[in-house]
Amino acid sequence: MLPLAISLGDPSGIGPETVARAWERRDTERLQPFFAVGDARSIEAVWQGPIACISGPDEALAAFADALPIIQVEDAGDIAPGEPNVAGARCALDALELAVGLARSGATAAIVTGPVAKARLYEIGFTHPGQTEFVAERCGVSRANVAMMLAGPTLRTVPITMHMPLREAIDLLSVDLILARARTVERGLIRDFGIERPRLAVAGLNPHAGEGGALGREEIEIVAPAIERLREEGMEVIGPLSPDTMFHERGRAAYDVALCLYHDQALIPLKTLHFDSGVNVTLGLPIVRAAPDHGTAFDIAGKGIADPGAMIAAIRMAGECAEHRARAS
Repeated sequence: MLPLAISLGDPSGIGPETVARAWERRDTERLQPFFAVGDARSIEAVWQGPIACISGPDEALAAFADALPIIQVEDAGDIAPGEPNVAGARCALDALELAVGLARSGATAAIVTGPVAKARLYEIGFTHPGQTEFVAERCGVSRANVAMMLAGPTLRTVPITMHMPLREAIDLLSVDLILARARTVERGLIRDFGIERPRLAVAGLNPHAGEGGALGREEIEIVAPAIERLREEGMEVIGPLSPDTMFHERGRAAYDVALCLYHDQALIPLKTLHFDSGVNVTLGLPIVRAAPDHGTAFDIAGKGIADPGAMIAAIRMAGECAEHRARAS
């Protein structure tokens, strides 16, 4: 069994605390062994539990039962929970880079990425919209061929367009973009989740899915033609669905994943239903990557109140996806 690697994210955020709390609950939650990547001092600042500094993933399994294993990366400078700085951003990026490298080399089963402060990352030259795009580039995969899926116990959503202003997202929508995302999602659900024939639902862009063109023509000119193409390829796809009626309990029973046309259309229902258990999974990568679907939460960092539920869910989902891949290979 290979362990999972968890990059701690910004050392001043809640990543270190939630990883430590996840380790505390490793037995009750039946979590696959994992190790952290980052600055051990960021954990010591918020947690009094045992830590084992290791030099590589091969040492993690032996240490995991008695202490939280961690591979130390660059010193993050002064660490104060809730007070991010440039040195911390550099540490977070180095930890992410190392975790991705370990996964690509086959030394870990999967990676889980802790939350980062993108504003601080931009100050050190980070040019990607988010960690999803960074990991894709490091894996040699085009952004167009990956999909960010948000998953909770009763809902999975995928934003067709991701981190960009809404006006730009609407302008970017095209038949080809929907086709590319849908194909990635179908392959990902088969490969990583073991769903033999995924059922996809595609949301409309406008109120009431355009009301037959009275409230917008994007559904007629872009969404519906893409759905027809996907059906011709043999996929099981429904839509375009009215966004205000597709996320209730009966609506969710009709599909395995909802393809949404812009960021908030996907994240608002997911976070409303599963705020403390939502997981961000990147589909289309040669490695398994998951992340808790929350940010750094600097306002509560270091106060001992951060809920580790989403981190635990991400660790569990990363392990399950890795097992699905192993069985299929």
